[in-house]
Amino acid sequence: MSVSSVSLSETTSESALESLADASAEADEHNYRLTGFWKAVIVTLTVAGIVLTMNQVFFWNLFDVAVLTNAFLYMLTACFVPIVFIVQPLRKVSSRRAEGRRPNELMQEATAGERPGVPWYDVVLMLAFMGCALFFAFHGVDIAEFGWAFVAPISATIVSYVFWALIVEVLRRTAGWVVAALAVLVSLYPLVAGELPIGFLQGITYDFNTLAQIHAMGTESILGLPLQTAGSVLVGFLLFGVVLQHTGGADFFHDLSLSLFGRYRGGSAKVAITSSAAMGMMSGSAVSNVLTTGPMTIPAMIKSGFSPKTAGAVEATASSGGSITPPIMGTAAFLMVSFVGVPYTQIIVAAAIPAFLYYLGIFLQVDGYAAKRCLKGTRKDLLPKFIASLVSGWPYISALGLLTAMLFFAGSESQVPFWVVGLLLVIALAKPSLKFGIIEFRDMMLDAGKTLAQIIGIIAGVGLILGGLSATGVALSLSRDLVALVGENVILILIAGAIACFVLGMGLTISAAYVFLAIVMAPALTALGVDPIAAHLFVIYWASVSYITPPVGLAAFAAAGISKASPMATCFEAMRLGAVKYVVPFGFALNPALVAQGDAAEIIVSTLFSIIAVTAIACSFSGWLVIIETRLSRLQRVLLAAAGFLLFLPESGYRVIATAVIAGACALALFTKRSKRSGLPEPDAEASEVPTSIHS
Repeated sequence: MSVSSVSLSETTSESALESLADASAEADEHNYRLTGFWKAVIVTLTVAGIVLTMNQVFFWNLFDVAVLTNAFLYMLTACFVPIVFIVQPLRKVSSRRAEGRRPNELMQEATAGERPGVPWYDVVLMLAFMGCALFFAFHGVDIAEFGWAFVAPISATIVSYVFWALIVEVLRRTAGWVVAALAVLVSLYPLVAGELPIGFLQGITYDFNTLAQIHAMGTESILGLPLQTAGSVLVGFLLFGVVLQHTGGADFFHDLSLSLFGRYRGGSAKVAITSSAAMGMMSGSAVSNVLTTGPMTIPAMIKSGFSPKTAGAVEATASSGGSITPPIMGTAAFLMVSFVGVPYTQIIVAAAIPAFLYYLGIFLQVDGYAAKRCLKGTRKDLLPKFIASLVSGWPYISALGLLTAMLFFAGSESQVPFWVVGLLLVIALAKPSLKFGIIEFRDMMLDAGKTLAQIIGIIAGVGLILGGLSATGVALSLSRDLVALVGENVILILIAGAIACFVLGMGLTISAAYVFLAIVMAPALTALGVDPIAAHLFVIYWASVSYITPPVGLAAFAAAGISKASPMATCFEAMRLGAVKYVVPFGFALNPALVAQGDAAEIIVSTLFSIIAVTAIACSFSGWLVIIETRLSRLQRVLLAAAGFLLFLPESGYRVIATAVIAGACALALFTKRSKRSGLPEPDAEASEVPTSIHS
């Protein structure tokens, strides 16, 4: 069954689930490396890694052995990182050749000419990595007690060099040449830190052997905060996302979205927004979300009247919000746990309001687009019934509800996702309508292994960046110099931070960009009074906008490949739809109540004003005023946009002015609409094209 042929009215729970399963199976089928033997190896390593993690977070102490943290992290990498050498080929298809092509086609080209199975050189690299990791795990006590990070036996030093080089190669395969090159440069930087003529880059210098030992056996490099967070929190939550998808969660959320919004104007796009938000929340990856849900949602939007450019932009913009949407969010949000030093529940609460504002902005713009073009929804009788969808999906609602509740009330947040995963597996086995046997479990473990391998490989690699900056002591001096450079002006440093985050986000993964900027930029923001949680979320938001912003726009480019529209035009359209994502970070950086930092009254008032602000900005960009149901003139759009920006500021004076401007613009729009109805002359030529109120 072709995924792209599934229309909106035909996307039932069975067809949607089969489409996702077929796409996944097709990708595996064309990856000639994944023979039956190597699939078994991946499943074995994945299960071993999950059991190892559960042993650590539940304090089982299997075989009466208490595993030190450093030994646990080495064994964790020994389980998951070798999967990268199994799945990822040595050579990748270039981004230009990859544009607009499906994952199975890229995998087929990347493995063209290879025999089925994993090449001998990748087997050697895989075994070498496992040997290094297990060597360090066996000597975990020696590393901790005798300070091998600075003074180590010659054997450990040699293994450190090999381990360092293999981590760089893993990073290259998972995140690309740009990230790997940056990691190499920063990890080598301590060799010359004391010799550089630039004052703010000068730091402590190390010899090559000591530097290799620090990177391989120290607690602030490969085994630093990012990998520690991955071992304690990230594995469980990523596993939960994969299990939720494979047990029917993705299918349920799509059907629920259809039943809620399918019959309204622009319903196909509204379904895409809600279902992509749910999928992105589970996966945390914008591009993979586009490639998973896009073949279903984009053709449905085009069929219902959306242009190919807008259809691709809606999917890309909605998918890129997954990394900021609680309760799962993306990898960078979990890394915040260690960098900010707060429980993950606080990050969930802090991210809730900005995520709602982001999707509200997209939703309102889509509604305005549909209203201006008189687009209809799908007939109600062709859509899933809301109550029926809700009843059939009670396991997934219960799972998310239980996950959220346990995060707030359970004693250990790292244990919570495993309990919920167990519940989902029991439901999957007991649910008559869901086929879940040995084959399905194997496919789920394959997907989990590949997902965890990529994330842990990236996290271990970007730890080299953390290690290079921490070892020299330059991280603190960079923050101080940055504060001095902007003259302690909060607005200037926020603008500088946004530019830095965006530039780094173009070439790095969000996780890599976040780790780098959490060391350099976030301390500078907090030094000028920005709330720590707001500062770190600011970095994540601006690092993620590169997914929809030219010249890179990876999510928009992927969506354009499905919609057959111009990639650059899709990028610019996605920028318009995601305009709120550029504004909201400044709002919560200047007003921490928007990230739930403050008393209840202040949070409620700020949220209400922000909803009005987002509504004004969205109406301005779409050219359609909701509630009043009329087009906006250019003057009205400018007034609404300016007032919306002002309304994010916490000062009461700005709020009064902005509210008055918005009220005036709305009054003018209402007068214009009534003038047309009564046959009076209209004040604006553009407003003369106003249609009557359009509903579903």
